Amino acid sequence: MTDTPGRLLTLLSLLQTPREWPGGELADRLGVSPRTVRRDIDRLRGLGYPIEGTTGPDGGYRLVAGTAMPPLLLDDEESVAIAVSLRTAAGNAVDGIGEASVRALAKLEQVLPARLRRRVGTLNTATVAMPPPDGPRVDPDVLAAAAAAVTNREALRFAYVKADGTEGRRKVEPYRLVAAGRRWYLLAHDTERDDWRIFRADRIREPHPTGQRFAPRDVPGGDAVAFVTDRMYSLAPVHTATVTLRAPAEEVRLGLGAAPDDVTPIDERTCRLDTYADTLPWLAARLLMLGCDFTVHDPPELVEHLRDLGARAARAAG
Repeated sequence: MTDTPGRLLTLLSLLQTPREWPGGELADRLGVSPRTVRRDIDRLRGLGYPIEGTTGPDGGYRLVAGTAMPPLLLDDEESVAIAVSLRTAAGNAVDGIGEASVRALAKLEQVLPARLRRRVGTLNTATVAMPPPDGPRVDPDVLAAAAAAVTNREALRFAYVKADGTEGRRKVEPYRLVAAGRRWYLLAHDTERDDWRIFRADRIREPHPTGQRFAPRDVPGGDAVAFVTDRMYSLAPVHTATVTLRAPAEEVRLGLGAAPDDVTPIDERTCRLDTYADTLPWLAARLLMLGCDFTVHDPPELVEHLRDLGARAARAAG
């Protein structure tokens, strides 16, 4: 490759892949001598790119973090992916990232070739995002500190605001950040309680790495997402109910998608339902959608909720 500017761009594109490149491999990729590679590396360093070199038989070159953000070289698919991701992030629940995403997207679209700008424009025209609901916002510095602690396997201290508003201090061994819907959770092993806990990222305050390294533990079940999901459901209130329905058992099973053991036939036109739900409104709605008469035996809170619904419906009907 005799075109020096083109060769430098190709070299920079290779170095932006997160790995260490042996000088010989770079020379083969570029079709030049190792000496030319060394000269090109010096040219890129002179332009401000922080390139680190190591010596020895396994030595090579890699791009490292510097004091400034150098220009990035992206292929077509990467450019389109980043443009779409930035537009999606503009409505994210991370505090402050929406405006930054819009600015970054404007810069990217300004330099996109016409063919890629059309692809991004087609995606934007064909899709629409729902407005973000009101809710807690996450400080991006909290996510950054937690992510760094996870990567570095470093214990983390922070203040944590509980659901009742009280605040306490925690020291944890962070395992993973888990995004669930529009909320972020930190899954970590609480060293003072010797147990796995999940922490809502929007309730974490003043995270500080301790400098103490730890050997990573295996999360129960081996799956961070499954663990967080199970723990969230286990912490949700569960209401169990026993109901007699004036409908055939098979009809109730089909209407509710209930397991066979949940529905017990009493006679051809009546059955008993033993069920549960995490909220009373959802439990009441499931029963009402069946379109048959029923009697609730338990819990009394469900009976009271149905009374309120009935009174509201009567007022609405005049």
